[in-house]
Amino acid sequence: MGCGGGSGSSSNQGDTEGSSPSGTPPSCASGDQGINRCGSAGEGCCSSIWVSGGSYDRTFSSSDAGPAAGSDPTTVSPFRLDKYEVTVGRFRAFVQAVTGGWTPAVGSGKHAHLNGGQGLADSSGSAAFEAGWSSLDSISTDATIWSNSLLACQLSTWTASAGPNDDLPINCVTWEQAYAFCIWDDGFLPSEAEWEFAAAGGSEARPFPWGSMDPGTNSLYADYGCDVRSDAGTCAIAPVGSASSGAGKWGHLDLAGNVDEWTLDVDAPYVSPCTDCAYLSSTTTVDRIIRGGHFTSVGSSSIQSTARNSFTPTDRDMGNGVRCARTP
Repeated sequence: MGCGGGSGSSSNQGDTEGSSPSGTPPSCASGDQGINRCGSAGEGCCSSIWVSGGSYDRTFSSSDAGPAAGSDPTTVSPFRLDKYEVTVGRFRAFVQAVTGGWTPAVGSGKHAHLNGGQGLADSSGSAAFEAGWSSLDSISTDATIWSNSLLACQLSTWTASAGPNDDLPINCVTWEQAYAFCIWDDGFLPSEAEWEFAAAGGSEARPFPWGSMDPGTNSLYADYGCDVRSDAGTCAIAPVGSASSGAGKWGHLDLAGNVDEWTLDVDAPYVSPCTDCAYLSSTTTVDRIIRGGHFTSVGSSSIQSTARNSFTPTDRDMGNGVRCARTP
């Protein structure tokens, strides 16, 4: 299936029907592994799932008995969220576009389906609505830099040429790179509220995307705690969608573990109540929120739906990846 904003039903199942008016996103326009074969079903890596939207509490605790009283009430409108984390194969197509001269337009990347095209409400107080890509942000178009250093860090999955890493999630990406990728791929970075809504199953307040069951250490639900090892015995990232038992309410995979995923928001206390909002900033030095935990995260609490972490936008870490959101 193509991803992007087609018309979705109100089903709580994994609805991937419909594609954006522009058709298949650029990252899946051609190629094979890491583009057209993801997850146990070997489906298109750009599969995108409609999320119903609704109201929920961003801060909550849950057990087998169900959610306890929560706080920080939040409402999100329907949106689409990619089923899979961005693979190396998809990201390589983006690098080729960037080194060919593509850069994001100033103001692009907004949730343009909200508030009459103005995007998310800005909770920081610095502006009324989302500004989109800023002239302060930057993406290098130097092909040599991309090949040699812009995706380099410990246990990097990046390879400049097609190969066995193509169905692994791209890691070592900065916030700017994640943001720019989603813009180029006809989407946008999800807000923290949208990301958590999908991971928690909305008002179901799931401790983990799949429910309340502890994931254990067999990688059936999530790749974390160095469960997966390379032939050399080092921690390894699994191909996207490998933890097939860990699907969320709407069918998303790897919302817990494998790699963390950048969101749009600045690291700040929750604004309450929040309706289609994000905590934003025009500066490039303020930490941005990253969610989901990653393949070396210690303890199941680190991959729970409510777990938060942050990095400066220029940080490059082996656990940092990306998943894009799209218009509903």
